Amino acid sequence: MVLVLVIGDLHIPHRIHDLPAKFKKLLVPGKIQQILCTGNVCDRETYEYLRTVSPDVHVVRGDYDESSFPLSATVAHLPIRIGVIHGHQSVPTGDLDSLNAIARQLDVDVLVSGHTHTFQAVEYDGRFFVNPGSASGAWIGTYNGDPTPSFALMDIQGPVVVTYVYQLIEGEVRVEKIEYRKEMEPVREAPRPTTMPQSIPSSPGPQHTQSVW
Repeated sequence: MVLVLVIGDLHIPHRIHDLPAKFKKLLVPGKIQQILCTGNVCDRETYEYLRTVSPDVHVVRGDYDESSFPLSATVAHLPIRIGVIHGHQSVPTGDLDSLNAIARQLDVDVLVSGHTHTFQAVEYDGRFFVNPGSASGAWIGTYNGDPTPSFALMDIQGPVVVTYVYQLIEGEVRVEKIEYRKEMEPVREAPRPTTMPQSIPSSPGPQHTQSVW
């Protein structure tokens, strides 16, 4: 079992001063093995905070990050392969067909993306798409009102990914569970020979044969 925190679009301190206190109480060190961040971390202090939760942090560059994070990342928890992007590469934003094309390019089973500040977890065309939303609930120009703060935890057990979404609604943390199972191809046995191999002469001379078996 591997527990992976999926988080992003923090925009600290440009749009909001910190993560919700009730989220920080949940994100304690020692329980989470890996963090996948969709970007827009925005400051060094927030990145270092994530490293206190888990030292294995993979961050991709958002459209407001000035750091040298990569545009995409892939991690493997066999047999599951996970890709991470910020999400501004998808046109239109959040479009599943566009995200699916990116997932095929990265050759992943699960694609994590952000940018919309809205949580989503959906299976599409045999792949699983997760958007953790904005953990800080930072505002976004294309959204009317304040986005709901949210993040996700993925519990990976072999070909099964159980995703728990944590949302702060009316001051209370609510949790929802979504499960994805990767379809595994059956292992095919090599065909068995129907006839025994013929004996091979050890030399072209005398009528003496020696079996390869």
